[in-house]
Amino acid sequence: MPSRFTQPLKVVENPDAYRTISVKPLNPVIGAEVSGIDLSKPLGDAQFEEVKRAFNTHQVLIFREQHLSNEDHKRFGRMFGPLHVHPYHAKKVAPEHAKTSAFDGQESDPEILVVKADQSSKFVAGEDWHTDVSCDEKPPMGSMLYITKTPEVGGGDTCFISTTRANEALSETMQEFLGTLTAMHDGAKPYSGGYGTPAPEGGWPKTEHPVVIRHPDTGRKSLFVNRGFTTRITQLKRKESDALLEMLWRHIESHLEFQCRVQWTPNTLVFWDNRVTQHHAVWDYYPYSRYGQRVSIVGARPTS
Repeated sequence: MPSRFTQPLKVVENPDAYRTISVKPLNPVIGAEVSGIDLSKPLGDAQFEEVKRAFNTHQVLIFREQHLSNEDHKRFGRMFGPLHVHPYHAKKVAPEHAKTSAFDGQESDPEILVVKADQSSKFVAGEDWHTDVSCDEKPPMGSMLYITKTPEVGGGDTCFISTTRANEALSETMQEFLGTLTAMHDGAKPYSGGYGTPAPEGGWPKTEHPVVIRHPDTGRKSLFVNRGFTTRITQLKRKESDALLEMLWRHIESHLEFQCRVQWTPNTLVFWDNRVTQHHAVWDYYPYSRYGQRVSIVGARPTS
C-alpha cells in the first residue's frame, strides 16, 4: 500500500463466507452488490445478520431488481432502527416552499422523502458532497434510496466515499489534533442557503458534533465534517476554521481511491452508512427524469 497511508487497508472478508446472501465487493474500500435476497419479504434472523455484517464491512450496499411497496421499504428500514423524519416534514415547511425540484416535502408519509428531478428542475438534491441531515442531534445512521425511474439516456449515478478511509490516510499528528475538535452542522446552510427555502418557525436544526467519530459497531474512526452542512470548527478562529475545513473537504472529495460509483437501474435500492460515508448525486441527465424515495434510520448521537 502507498506510504501515505498510516494504517493498512482493512482486508475485505471472503464473499463466500455468506450463506444466505451473495456479496460482490465493488472494490476493497467501499461498496458491494448484494444478491439472493428479496426485500419485499420479511428477512429471517440469519439473513438480517448477514446483511448487517455486509453493511459494516462495505459501508454501501446495492440491491437490484427489488419491487417494493412503501411499506416494504419502511419495514426493511425499521429492522435497523426507528425511521427518521426529514426537517422538511418535521418543521412543517409551508407547501409553497416545501415543493422544490429536489424534495417533495408534502408527501402524505413523513417517513418517506421523495427525491426527484425532471425537465423543470433548477437543481437536484445532493449535488455537493454531504452526509444526510448531519445538522440533527441524532443524524440518520443510514439511508435507503429506492430508485424506480432512471434517465432514458443514462446518467444520474451517485458517488460514495469512505470517510473512514479518508481519516486513516491522514498523518497520525493530524488525526490526533482533529480528535480534539468539534464542529457546527447547520440545516440553514443547504435548506435556505442552497435550496432557497425560508426557515420555518423555530429554525432549522443546528448541532455541534465531534470532527472525528467512532463507529459504534466496528470501532473505526471517521471524519465527520461535510461541505453540505458543516459551518465552523468551534475551537478555532473563523479563518483557521475555514482553512482547515476546506483542507479536509478537499482531502475527502479528491481521492478517487476512497470512492465507489453506483450506476442506477430501475428498481434498485442502495443502503449506505451515513456515519462513515459521504455521497454526491451526479446531475448529468437534464432534461431527463429520475425518481426515487428515501427512507432513513435514526442513529445515536455521534461520539468521539
